[in-house]
Amino acid sequence: MDTAISTAHRHGFQTDDPRLQPIADKVFARERLNFEDAVSLYRSADILAIGWLANQVRERLHGNVAYFNVNRHINPTNVCVAACRLCAFGRKKDAPGAYTMALEEAYQTAASGYSEAVTEFHIVGGLHPDLPFQYYLDLIAGLKERFPQVHIKALTMVEIAFLARRGKLTIEETLRQLKGAGLDSLPGGGAEIFNERVRRVICDHKIDGDQWLETARTAHKIGLKSNATMLYGHIENEEDRADHLLRLRNLQDETHGFQTYIPLAFHPANTPLQHLFTTTGMLDLKQIAIGRLVLDNFSHIKAYWQMMSPKIAQIALRFGADDIDGTVIEEKIYHDAGATTPQGLRRRELVRLITEAGREPVERDTMYRPVTRTETSFTISV
Repeated sequence: MDTAISTAHRHGFQTDDPRLQPIADKVFARERLNFEDAVSLYRSADILAIGWLANQVRERLHGNVAYFNVNRHINPTNVCVAACRLCAFGRKKDAPGAYTMALEEAYQTAASGYSEAVTEFHIVGGLHPDLPFQYYLDLIAGLKERFPQVHIKALTMVEIAFLARRGKLTIEETLRQLKGAGLDSLPGGGAEIFNERVRRVICDHKIDGDQWLETARTAHKIGLKSNATMLYGHIENEEDRADHLLRLRNLQDETHGFQTYIPLAFHPANTPLQHLFTTTGMLDLKQIAIGRLVLDNFSHIKAYWQMMSPKIAQIALRFGADDIDGTVIEEKIYHDAGATTPQGLRRRELVRLITEAGREPVERDTMYRPVTRTETSFTISV
């Protein structure tokens, strides 16, 4: 251990928090952090030491590269049978502001927006009580037919489980039909916090944490990659966050199907939990850094600028994040909850954020293959 300590000091690690020294020893020895380590990281106020450690891991994995993509969010409906206390997006079908896109409207939405050709459609929505499973098959197939070069990342684990139950199908049958229609991968939303005590308060109408993980396991089994998220900054505690990360890590050990971990800051405005405070910059950066340190089997950690703000996401590129997400173009879910970030950013704005952080911007597709652009087209390196 003396050698490990001297190695940490030799690399320049310094902290006033004695709890962090043994964790630093593990990081430099490339040993896996445990539950107690994760809780200690969350309870430490030495954000610079934590961020410095996470940056060491981030640069070992990715050097100076920071990824972004040109994507478009499509939210086909905000009608939802659930009434989650964390949500400002969902509406009952007869409520003011409720909407459901006809298929042609969804196709037009996909085609509208910036002149920059997108490489990814990110599609999530509410749990609509009346839309048949065929709607989603037709939506995906229609988008794939019209935009064959665009990767379709669609439907959270929560939506998949809902569609399976309504269609009287197994999770695997549901996923295989969607994959056959053109589904390329899944986003990571709906994980929230896996702890059931917390879920009973914030999202008791959703599948539980074990069901979310089992749905992800099935998706990975049939060859679909997905992302993984954690919603933080509401009523969860440090132990809940640590447990969530380790359960994600355990499944990744088994399937290797997660591409990216994305911590999502809770926005309480316009929700039944609007009495809660918004997250601080300290917590936002800590979530990125601890994710990078604990999730040693995840290739990528994303600082989602829509949730954190472009400024915090930019700083996060020095706190463990190697990805800043994409152009987005039109985001509804978090803006309905009071997010004050822009609805979208242009490609050149993302490049500027990354460059001014001292990182090298690399445009990627959903599978993290480099994208090369000309004025009129793009190519993806295979």
